[in-house]
Amino acid sequence: LRRRLSPHTVAAYRQDLAALARAAKERPAGEISADILRRALAREAATGKHPATAARRLSAWRVFFDHLVENGAADSNPARGLRPPKRPARLPKALTPDETAKLLDASHPPAASTASASADKNSAEKSALHLRDAAMFELLYSSALRVGELVALDLGDIDWRGGFAQVRRGKGGRGRVAPIGKTALAALEKWRTARALFAKPDEEGLFVSRNGARLGTRTVQTRLGEWAKTAGMPGRISPHVLRHSCASHFLQSSGDLRATQELLGHSDIAATQIYTRLDFQNLAAVYDRAHPRARRK
Repeated sequence: LRRRLSPHTVAAYRQDLAALARAAKERPAGEISADILRRALAREAATGKHPATAARRLSAWRVFFDHLVENGAADSNPARGLRPPKRPARLPKALTPDETAKLLDASHPPAASTASASADKNSAEKSALHLRDAAMFELLYSSALRVGELVALDLGDIDWRGGFAQVRRGKGGRGRVAPIGKTALAALEKWRTARALFAKPDEEGLFVSRNGARLGTRTVQTRLGEWAKTAGMPGRISPHVLRHSCASHFLQSSGDLRATQELLGHSDIAATQIYTRLDFQNLAAVYDRAHPRARRK
């Protein structure tokens, strides 16, 4: 709670401590050596555990043993001198601008029905939910939001005149102001009108479900997957793909790494520099297609 970690992170740390308990085999904390921890990580690597999981495990163990040392339950931290396994370089998956447009323009609001009053109501609700989904996905791409940041937005966090979103619950509790493009802002305006059909009187969440409560991340992921199928997009499209696509397209157009860092809300520019590699990958592909001396038979 003091570190303001997400429930998913807390659950992951619980798994890390359970792995430590298995490695310790009922030894007291003071008898757990660096070799025991090293062998535990090696066994997990041999079973195919991802290096990122091992790195997180080691980080959690360090914090745990630091806590024991501070409270006199252990003399030293056996995890301090260990290094996590090297992670393979991974580039974020990003759509091309054309693919992004195809995805965001995938659906049209369902046609209204006049068969009955109940059919009219159902059709109105479907149209309103479509407007909500369109606004969500446009905003994810426009402002490079994480899905958790999106669902945490309140109605009052949008500066409708200035075209900005006040992101209060970013990663690590960091807040930032995110710009909103005109297409996303227009979609949000339409949803703001339709939102009254569902939202409870005391609900502050910008995006709400059919029952009027704040939307959850799982619903956003599911709805985006449905849109991607409608658009005929291959593979799995997640909200994070839209964030990566925004960052990639923004950097390619602006060439401004520092502005891209601000847009993404990264505390360290090193986290943003991976997008320069993504941009070079695009450059290399264009070079191979276009340069006369790069063409191969």
